[in-house]
Amino acid sequence: MFGGKVAKFNADKAKAVPGVKNVVQISSGIAVVADNYWSASKGAQALEITWDEGALAKLTSADILKKQAELAQQPGKVARNDGNAEAALKSSQGFERTFEAPFLAHATMEPMNCTADVRADRCDVYVPTQGQTASHQAAVAASGLPADKVKVYVTYMGGGFGRRGEGDFVADAVETSKAVGKPVKVVWSREDDMQHDYYRPVSYARMWGAVDSSGKPTVFMQRMVQQSLIKRIGALPPNGVDFISVDGSANLPYTIPNVRIEYIEHDPGVPFGFWRSVGASFQGFVVEAFIDELAAVAKKDPFEFRRDLLGKSPRHKAVLELAAEKAGWSKPAPAGRGRGIAVMDAFGSILAQVTEVSVDTRGNVRVHKVVCTVDTGWVINPDTIKAQMEGGIVYGLTAALKGEITIQNGRVVQKHFGDYPVMRHNEMPEIEVHIVPSTETPGGIGEPSTALAAGSLVNAIAAATGKRIYKLPIKPEMLRGGTA
Repeated sequence: MFGGKVAKFNADKAKAVPGVKNVVQISSGIAVVADNYWSASKGAQALEITWDEGALAKLTSADILKKQAELAQQPGKVARNDGNAEAALKSSQGFERTFEAPFLAHATMEPMNCTADVRADRCDVYVPTQGQTASHQAAVAASGLPADKVKVYVTYMGGGFGRRGEGDFVADAVETSKAVGKPVKVVWSREDDMQHDYYRPVSYARMWGAVDSSGKPTVFMQRMVQQSLIKRIGALPPNGVDFISVDGSANLPYTIPNVRIEYIEHDPGVPFGFWRSVGASFQGFVVEAFIDELAAVAKKDPFEFRRDLLGKSPRHKAVLELAAEKAGWSKPAPAGRGRGIAVMDAFGSILAQVTEVSVDTRGNVRVHKVVCTVDTGWVINPDTIKAQMEGGIVYGLTAALKGEITIQNGRVVQKHFGDYPVMRHNEMPEIEVHIVPSTETPGGIGEPSTALAAGSLVNAIAAATGKRIYKLPIKPEMLRGGTA
């Protein structure tokens, strides 16, 4: 459980398991050392442990959501303020929507692992990491050795997505090796991996908008509540706004006279960290879903509505137009299907997506096709761009359709891929990636398509069913009736 620690333990039954050599207490709990993983696993299951459950022992997801909703009733720190959104709302027939997204695990196919060899005068660490500095710092702290006596050897890794930027599993290995005086390979179980992640923050946003009599939007306002990733690596800036959290809303590209973006920090105590596309993973959903609803209020085509608002953002307009062209937006979608469109900039790249879906009478969503266009500046390796766009879309669709980490009694409920599923081969849509020629500065490419996947998806679902999605993941009971 989060914030818990070992009160006492009895290792007799664990030591009786054939192959078990040592049982030692380390910072994160108890380490069982054996000749092989199976013996270590069986030994861990045999441990008798009494836990001090700590201050979060009764925390639930419902508690967190309730607190976020309460905080969102008051103004937050201002990230952007064009015009006077509040006054414009009072003088028009505006509307409000609330969006929610849960904690998300990284769910890498290779669980956390690390091999350490701690000796009197040196420490060697072999680790699949995307954060060499964090791994080195963790090993130095755990070993107690000078930094120049600690060496980190980076291996290939079976998925990272931000999780392997942390050093907790490195500390496990170093502490255990130091305790037993031998090289140790630590392998987390899938359950440990799923229930002791640094999760994508749970997120809550209130959105307000208004459209004038000519169909042009006059107000776009957001107030979001989220943990602060900036504080994990330093401190909030003087204005109190975590710019990672508002990535995708504070840099809104659309020409709207009154724009106000507010941020409220809330940390319920659940470990959180960098998850693929970070703050933009929430904003790509809420901003583009809300823009789509503004288009509906204006009684305008979602593509044309966006295009009309991008006169001052030619790169956005270009990727949007190309996506619409390649997806055949001007032609009706196949019978029983709906198309959704979305556009945003993230990590220095600009992209658009058109997603085509159907929804059956039981509420099950089938994603048939995604057309993605991207302007990432100078193109170095087009195959890499395509692969990252495809992988990012899969990751984003998985999160939108399936991903949800829930908290009960200070613990994560989900344990394995059985209750935290990922998209399978037979669920995969056809994906087209089109790269816009550009001479702009190269942008990031590993994360943007994850951020936008949910936005174009929920807009496609609205086109297919007439039902708008305000909460992720998308569950069948939200959509019963479908298009079939």
